[in-house]
Amino acid sequence: MQDFVQELRLIEKRWQEEWQKAKIFEADPDERPKFFITIPYPYLNGNLHVGHCRTFTIGDAVARYKRMCGYNVLFPMGFHVTGTPIIGLAELIAKRDQRTIEVYTKFHDVPKEILLTLTTPERIVEYFAKEAEKALRDIGYSIDWRRIFTTTDEPYQKFIEWQYWKLKEKGLIVKGSHPVRYCPNDENPVEDHDLLMGEEATIVDFTVIKLYSFDEELGKIVFPCATLRPETIFGVTNVWVKPAKYVLAKVNGEIWFLSREASEKLRYQEKDVEIVREVDARDFFGKLVVNPILAGMLIDKILDDLREFDEGLYERLSKIGDEDERFKTVVHEIVNGNLAKVLIDLFKRVKEEKFNVIRRIVVPILPAEFVDTDNATGVVMSVPAHAPYDYVALEDLKTNEETLKRFGIDRSLIEIEPIVLIRIEGEKYRVPAVEVAKELGVESQEQRDLLDKATKIVYKKEFHKGVLLETTGKYAGMQVSKIKDVLQRDLVNMGVGDVFYEFSEMPVVCRCGTKCVVKVVRDQWFLNYSNPDWKSKVLEWLEEMTIIPDYYKEEFRNKIEWLKDKACARRKGLGTRIPWDREWLIESLSDSTIYMAYYILAKYINEGRLKAENMTPEFLDYVLLGIGDAKKAAQSSRLDVETVEEIRRDFLYWYPVDLRSSGKDLVANHLLFFLFHHIAIFPKKHWPRAIAVNGYVSLEGRKMSKSKGPLLTMKRAVAENSADVTRLYILHAAEYDSDADWRKKDVEALAGHLRRFFNLVKEHYTKEAKELNQLDRWLISRFQKAIRETRDAMEKLQTRRAINAAFFEVMNDVRWYLRRGGENLVVILDDWLKLLAPFIPHVCEELWHIKHDTFISLERYPEFDESKVDEKAEAVEEYIRRFIDDVKEVMKFVEQPREVYIAFAEEWKTEVLRIASQASSMKEAMGKIMKDKKFRAMAKDVSAFLKRVFKDREMYAVMDELNEREIIENNLDFLEKELGVKIILDESKVPAEKRKAAMPGKPAIYVI
Repeated sequence: MQDFVQELRLIEKRWQEEWQKAKIFEADPDERPKFFITIPYPYLNGNLHVGHCRTFTIGDAVARYKRMCGYNVLFPMGFHVTGTPIIGLAELIAKRDQRTIEVYTKFHDVPKEILLTLTTPERIVEYFAKEAEKALRDIGYSIDWRRIFTTTDEPYQKFIEWQYWKLKEKGLIVKGSHPVRYCPNDENPVEDHDLLMGEEATIVDFTVIKLYSFDEELGKIVFPCATLRPETIFGVTNVWVKPAKYVLAKVNGEIWFLSREASEKLRYQEKDVEIVREVDARDFFGKLVVNPILAGMLIDKILDDLREFDEGLYERLSKIGDEDERFKTVVHEIVNGNLAKVLIDLFKRVKEEKFNVIRRIVVPILPAEFVDTDNATGVVMSVPAHAPYDYVALEDLKTNEETLKRFGIDRSLIEIEPIVLIRIEGEKYRVPAVEVAKELGVESQEQRDLLDKATKIVYKKEFHKGVLLETTGKYAGMQVSKIKDVLQRDLVNMGVGDVFYEFSEMPVVCRCGTKCVVKVVRDQWFLNYSNPDWKSKVLEWLEEMTIIPDYYKEEFRNKIEWLKDKACARRKGLGTRIPWDREWLIESLSDSTIYMAYYILAKYINEGRLKAENMTPEFLDYVLLGIGDAKKAAQSSRLDVETVEEIRRDFLYWYPVDLRSSGKDLVANHLLFFLFHHIAIFPKKHWPRAIAVNGYVSLEGRKMSKSKGPLLTMKRAVAENSADVTRLYILHAAEYDSDADWRKKDVEALAGHLRRFFNLVKEHYTKEAKELNQLDRWLISRFQKAIRETRDAMEKLQTRRAINAAFFEVMNDVRWYLRRGGENLVVILDDWLKLLAPFIPHVCEELWHIKHDTFISLERYPEFDESKVDEKAEAVEEYIRRFIDDVKEVMKFVEQPREVYIAFAEEWKTEVLRIASQASSMKEAMGKIMKDKKFRAMAKDVSAFLKRVFKDREMYAVMDELNEREIIENNLDFLEKELGVKIILDESKVPAEKRKAAMPGKPAIYVI
């Protein structure tokens, strides 16, 4: 196989040179309809890998297909280098970091002696830009290389400055305080490209709900329970903490019990934090805390108990007649006074009662191993009715005498019943967490996978269908999906709530190796994505544009609705400075939103006709937005009017982007920003027309990582397997939206298929075409359907389906055709090569030039021709295939079969079938047939026969046109050779019961 791969590599090099020499992929405006396709430019902190290869090859296949369909296709490429990753990489190489050296020599295929010289960002950009362009050329992408650029080029920076002035003029860039992912070492906000780990982590805002305890020495102690579901405060039965070391810390003047990790994180979130002392959580198990919200709601029900315990407090509260005012007073007393201590003492007095009101207000602190001290505050409130983990942990604790004894927990404290506060509309669940956990067979906290599944089921159902019950007081009747922001605001306003920002997944690690935190940054520049007018325009356009696959539109809609303001500036890194505040650099995702427009300018820049100093605001306003006029733009830019008008014409011809093809990891960030910025800056006629989203690529079942490995570079994949094998495999490995897995064994198998195709075409391509016979018409008919299927698949970007139709299914048909003795294969070869050219362009170009001197890459893509479809010829071949299969099946039961006797269906069945083929339903067919007296006498048999016909109508549809006996007689030699037996058309030798069972298309078969 390696000899074939080497042959392919020579072929590929030859045609890449020919394409480049002829400049066939350089696109300029002409009279043809245009198609402007872009893919994300790669980030140059390493070599391109087969993950890039998937997105890029899909883009190239579409570009080649559209070009062959008659479109003037622009498929450009640039390189992304802004941000901190390249600086971080240069620093690690300069430090001779062993892990970095190992990753880049082993996985990125960078020779060590070269790697050790890449100690500055400039050298890294220069090296990987050359490597990337070579890799993209070696795989044969049809890129217009006149438009190449990097994002640190001076003209590009002028373009970005113009973009940001536009956004600022529209009030879409604001200064404020917002949570950002932050590297403490670099003292910089970080984005996806800056991260070593946790690239997909988002910032989530936990609601911190303060529960209160009392200590004789320290006084009031806050237990800050962090939750994503603040509505569950109404169902809290206890507090969980991990049996581990915690701290007591003064947070904005209050003493908080929380994990040490949380205390460090809070320092970055505008909190004044001072550690008082480290404590052991074991000393707090069995102690009590007060739920201030429930105390306020239920205080009237325990006033009599309070009277006996604290006459003064009773008098003060009972005189307040207004329920809402009493609620506020109770909460205030707990936050600022000694009511927490009073309620805890009251609880101790009535603890012998199993479950009363005070036991809802005052709850115990209990141990749980599932608590993660590095997640939010490390203190968790337990809501066993609605959280499977809480329910199971409580059940475990109830049966674990050893734990209770070890931590000195009174059994009465764990006699807890779940408190239901949500009804799921349309569901049978009474206590959701309990019932879902039981349905899934969860028995202990150790079953993490099952518990995670149960949690997702409960949370999803409650979020989408949940309604709050009377248990929640004034919030009763509200939908769970709408309560979070309302309740979080109310809790904060009452002084019993706060916000804790955390990552959705951990750890999040900067490329410098530092663990990142969420930091609330002041005086930071933000893109105002929460602006309702901006957001509504994006949502409206989303409904008009095309998203491939279509179901991703809902994903986009959700992401757009939830998108919040985003930091767009940093102090460290490569990039463009904010033009009005040059202390700040525009961060790397924020400068990568409308660069598709820059491709039009890049051609003129690379030709030397346009320089950075020419790119004035007036010039860019005119050529990109049509604002002003050509004369003023020319004066401002010091360009001639003709050049300015030419650039404007180019822009008007190519824009908007017809298709943006990208990986699904960019849906939540880049692709959203791409939409937002286009809609903010350009008129509607220039808004993006379509976005396509493809899946990831794994390597032998393992997730690839540029920074850790494993990784297969595009360069190595092509060197080991050839460009066309690589392309064919990556396009066929999975459908567009699914993830693909690169498996060496499968790649090698595919290379074998391609070799057989290559040799097959070479063998038959120079033969003279003969007059068509029925077998030829069958092949042509089948091929026409392959054309139709391939074109339909490519219009939907379904490359796997396209290759199945154009390569594998046609190959199967060709094998059958040759097996049947076909000698006229050449009649489909021109079109077959054209059909496959977008996928395996080098092989197709090589074979095409056996007979032609034009570029197949510029030929017209085959059109489906219905006049060449021959259903009868297809039915004959299908009949022969089915006949062979049926005979083989019967022969399995006969030792050393010698002869096969055939009996065809009784004549009346053929007659009935002919009538039925003209009817639209069985009822209509039966009505027509029963008009004939001879059929009425056998109505039961006719009815049974018709049921079979209408059950498989497609098969029987053409049977009335076929003469089965004639088909077998005409192909007797072939059939006997295939089956290795004598075939005899003698019905008398076939047993009567078999003859009676024969159907049109399914003759009776008797083997001896």
